[in-house]
Amino acid sequence: MEPFIGKMYKEGQPQIFELARWTEREPLLAAGFTGRNGGVSAAPYGSLNLALHVGDDPSAVLENRLRLARTLGFEPEALTCGEQTHGSRVAVVTAEDRGRGRLDRESAFQETDALVTNVPGILLTSFYADCVPLYFYDPEHKVVGLAHAGWKGTIAEIAARVAETMADTYGTRPEQLLAAIGPSIGGDVYEVDEKVMGQVRPLVEQWVSGEQALPFKNSANEGRWLLNLKELNRMIMIKAGIMPSRIECTNWCTSTNGDLFFSHRKENGKTGRMASFIGLKER
Repeated sequence: MEPFIGKMYKEGQPQIFELARWTEREPLLAAGFTGRNGGVSAAPYGSLNLALHVGDDPSAVLENRLRLARTLGFEPEALTCGEQTHGSRVAVVTAEDRGRGRLDRESAFQETDALVTNVPGILLTSFYADCVPLYFYDPEHKVVGLAHAGWKGTIAEIAARVAETMADTYGTRPEQLLAAIGPSIGGDVYEVDEKVMGQVRPLVEQWVSGEQALPFKNSANEGRWLLNLKELNRMIMIKAGIMPSRIECTNWCTSTNGDLFFSHRKENGKTGRMASFIGLKER
């Protein structure tokens, strides 16, 4: 069953795909992914571009962020993000960090692709146009986490780094974690070369045995492979101690659903960015 459910939105509100099973169980939890519609950005970023680094009019981006926060029931100052570099650095977000990166890139957590917090009223946010959004929730300690995983971050096992940071900082037990893998480019269309596969194979060979399926297959193009980043991140989560039964994984592909999502590859790099988000509302 698809965990990310498109939510009906009124005119002037952002298109949202909600992590429904989580939010239905936890009324104070907001978790999901935005689509490309319901904002004010002009082409080629139209209309719900939420990133400041792609060349869009900053005033349009800030209006889109404002709409997102308000639609989710958060104050605009709640939106908090990192300056993503396809790395594996995880930042612990405190009450004093609330709002970092909301208005400009300079105030964001620098060189940071993952965020964790236990502070209500903070909306962790990161930005995408094919990379994989990873979500984490510790219902025992009320801690949330979010990671941006392109192929580099995936190979650096950013999913495991988030689980480790939550354990070290908040006492989170990996086996009690809920995790989710959100909309990204799918394994049937994400073609990579030997430079990438040369780093994927040694990682996968540590874990795969017997009849276990590989997260990649040969492409029709010689010397190329189709890589399933979602499945590779799921394998890394399991290796980190997260129970397979507690990992949700989407079927949405950002490349093949161009009416709903931005895709860096499909749109030749000139496009907007969706946002993943997770946060606990204040009572």
